[in-house]
Amino acid sequence: MDTVLTQRQPFEKTATSAAGIGIAICLILSQNLIISAKDIGNITGISPGLNYIKERQRQEEIFEQEISQKYSNAEIVEVEKGVKHVRMIKYYNNRPVRINIVELSQGLNKNLSVEPSIASETLAARQKISNIATRENAIVAINGGYFKPQTGVPLGTLMINKKVYTGPIYDRVAMGIFDNNKYEMARVQLKANVETNIGGLKIDNVNQPRMLSVHTIVYTPDWGEYSPPTPRYGKQIVIEDGRLVKSSYGRCKIPQNGFVIVGAEKNLNKIINAKRFRLNIKINPEWKDVNHIISGGPYLIKNGDIYVDMTAQKLSSIGGRNPRTAIGYTSDNHLIMLTADGREGASIGLTLMELANLMKEFGCVNAMNLDGGGSTVMYVNGQVVNKPPIQGGIPLSHTLTVRKIS
Repeated sequence: MDTVLTQRQPFEKTATSAAGIGIAICLILSQNLIISAKDIGNITGISPGLNYIKERQRQEEIFEQEISQKYSNAEIVEVEKGVKHVRMIKYYNNRPVRINIVELSQGLNKNLSVEPSIASETLAARQKISNIATRENAIVAINGGYFKPQTGVPLGTLMINKKVYTGPIYDRVAMGIFDNNKYEMARVQLKANVETNIGGLKIDNVNQPRMLSVHTIVYTPDWGEYSPPTPRYGKQIVIEDGRLVKSSYGRCKIPQNGFVIVGAEKNLNKIINAKRFRLNIKINPEWKDVNHIISGGPYLIKNGDIYVDMTAQKLSSIGGRNPRTAIGYTSDNHLIMLTADGREGASIGLTLMELANLMKEFGCVNAMNLDGGGSTVMYVNGQVVNKPPIQGGIPLSHTLTVRKIS
């Protein structure tokens, strides 16, 4: 009997305490008062943030262990909480390839922002990565997708802060960046039109160099001050504040609160007498709540499988062994940014299949190639960490940057 009583006392004390806590909380709620987690903590003596702190520490420990195991025999440096810079040498046919990787988890550091950055206020510009990164207060940056060398205009989908700067070409693959540490990857198409009171006009692209004379292309102020030359049998119309203010066969000044439509005259004449104009730009897939999009190509990993679709994305010319830049993400939404130096004895570069295998080895469930060759460059904490052919890297159209935000 004594033994039974000795065992029940703690239980009775706990039960009594729990009952008291329950009664106290019920009394507070019955008085229509708002009770916070902190208030409950004061009543119960239990810190509501303790479990959160422990879980956070556990996640950080898991991240550290994963990085150490994944990149064994590599030099690993912490750039910021949740951001690791990894240097390693891989060998292919007994020949070296110098590789730099940044792996980051926004889930571990809510003060990180991942987004594309353009070289200047308008698209026809180029700057070295250090200039772009410094301006953006970036802790990490890599070169972005393809661009027209003569002007710097990005070739392919580019969205920054929900604003479409350029449309896709050849439906190439792009990565969408969302809130809550989320990424998606898909081949992207444009769904755009100019809506008027007398009918609509399909738009083939936005702020892209012309590929076919029959295409109808819209140029916004992001393109620059003036629209490009008119194609043969073409025409231009200027829309400002939703109204047509000018039509011309030559280049036109792009209004700050409008756009210029450039296309075949027979198509533009269908809407030239309209009173109201509105530009609608969407992409397919319709990524809900996407903040930023950066494009490249080809795919390297698609839904966990190696998938290099050079021909489908009209990128056969970039095969062979070259300097490479790639991005991808893991099943737990770690972003991986990678550069591989090439075209020198100390680092021979990678083929696209080698690059795909490497991104899969590092855990990517989706990954894509970015611009490479002379464009391949990585910047970490104020300096270029790889060795591009030109010191500091060539001037770029745009980058993918990682910034600390308050």
